[in-house]
Amino acid sequence: MKWYTEVKAGRSPHLICYKNKILFLGSCFSQEIGRRMKQFGFEVLVNPFGVLYNPSSVAQSLIRLIEKRGIAKDDIVKDGSVYKSIYHSSEYSSLDIDKLIKSLNVSINESADFLKGADTVALTFGTTWIYKRNTDGRVVSNCHKQPAGSFERVSMTANEIVDLFSPIIEMMPGKRWFMSVSPVRHLKDGAKENMLSKANLILALNELEKKYNNVVYFPSYEIVMDELRDYRFFGPDLIHLTTEATDFIWERFVNFAMENESKELLKDYKRLYELKSHRPLFPEGPEYKELLKRIDELEAFLEKKRS
Repeated sequence: MKWYTEVKAGRSPHLICYKNKILFLGSCFSQEIGRRMKQFGFEVLVNPFGVLYNPSSVAQSLIRLIEKRGIAKDDIVKDGSVYKSIYHSSEYSSLDIDKLIKSLNVSINESADFLKGADTVALTFGTTWIYKRNTDGRVVSNCHKQPAGSFERVSMTANEIVDLFSPIIEMMPGKRWFMSVSPVRHLKDGAKENMLSKANLILALNELEKKYNNVVYFPSYEIVMDELRDYRFFGPDLIHLTTEATDFIWERFVNFAMENESKELLKDYKRLYELKSHRPLFPEGPEYKELLKRIDELEAFLEKKRS
């Protein structure tokens, strides 16, 4: 008996291997997939601006990296005694504004260099809802607990998203673009508003995939909504996915996007990660020394296999 409808993602026309250099930007789902790739030996940079939810914030982050445009004092707001950037998530903060700006600009320069050398960009969008500052109309990546009356809340249309990303994709024609819609529902926007938002994201990414042969759509949202629709796959907030559900999407992504040879190599990297995750009770004992030897041998084997 069949208990769910299977979403047939097929196989990506562009495949990922261990030789690729990949930038991840976007929602917490992008964070999760990128983190796994980093754990398993891929050369990736994951969310250098922190988690970004809407297409406008993702696009302006890409443009900032392309132009190597740094953060200035008028990009900083104060949340209590803490300084934060309107273009970064809250994890990028400091009690000293000058130290914050310096740190952010070092990160932007390093991330810009990574993007320049990357051959693949993976983007995940969570919502079409954006927040524009009333003072200057700028879209913020995070409101940082500023008064709600300080912003205008607007939902982007599918056409606006396509128009926003088309020139960015055309600026970097040599890169492959993997795009997806986050399966995390934004119910704070409202149930109906969330559905409209996800629909517009899917429409926009479908149009970009049709328009450019270097754009690929991965149906992460559809897989969760059809194959993992039971609430046992969600955390206590009933919105975010459990680790098991994220692992399931990760496996689907691997089968969709990864070269067969790299899929085999991935098994060895998983074993290496598990060995390195071991925390010994007696690090001075012979058993742990033997474990370290096995780690060194496996690392040497993987380095040789990748060269």
